[in-house]
Amino acid sequence: MKSKSVLFKIGGDILENHANLSSTISQLEQLYTTNKIQKIVLIPGGGTPVNFIRKLYSEFNFTEDVAHWMSIFSMNYNGIELSEKFPHIKPFESSRKLKKESRSFCLFLPFQFLKKKDELPHSWEVTSDSIALYLTKKLGINTCILIKEVDGILNNNNQIIREISASHFNNMRQSGKISQFKVVNNHLKTLSRPVDPYVLYLIDKYKMPCVILNGASKKRRILEFFDDKISSEEKICTVIKSI
Repeated sequence: MKSKSVLFKIGGDILENHANLSSTISQLEQLYTTNKIQKIVLIPGGGTPVNFIRKLYSEFNFTEDVAHWMSIFSMNYNGIELSEKFPHIKPFESSRKLKKESRSFCLFLPFQFLKKKDELPHSWEVTSDSIALYLTKKLGINTCILIKEVDGILNNNNQIIREISASHFNNMRQSGKISQFKVVNNHLKTLSRPVDPYVLYLIDKYKMPCVILNGASKKRRILEFFDDKISSEEKICTVIKSI
């Protein structure tokens, strides 16, 4: 499976765990050096800084506008940290310059672009998931993949749903047919909302699928997804499609 260009959003659980992040970057480097993907664009998630902003928002009741831009600035901050850890990954703030790159392994810092365009709702229903799919469309990239620490969307029998439409996923979630929680290190981890609600709207609007892959260090889900020798039934992921 070869792709011309892929945008990978790296979630907080991957960014903030050294083993997970190293494994994710290593797998992406292999895809790039073997020419499985000609152009890789990374988008950082918000992670812990955004969780802190949520806490401040609930305690001090500042506006959603302020929370929105603080959260996106946190993505930039995480991106700068990522580029310092992996200096060979070139950071871009200019969409024009990024589009000119036909072959590259790079990172996009989204604050400047999003501030100028300002087309997304200022709401907690819009997280870095929605921003990733939005940027995939706006930057003219072929595929959007969300790298998280979950294998995908699970039904209430804890089975992975390998492919689902955005509308069907919404219906299943509302009717309680999506797994709610699992215990991770004695903490409940929500699985019923592995993506934010607005990304489902964008999937239908753009007619562009979105893939959830696990970037945890003990798994090789990213490489497996692009391996032609592995059948689609064997690949562990969730693909959310439009109708």
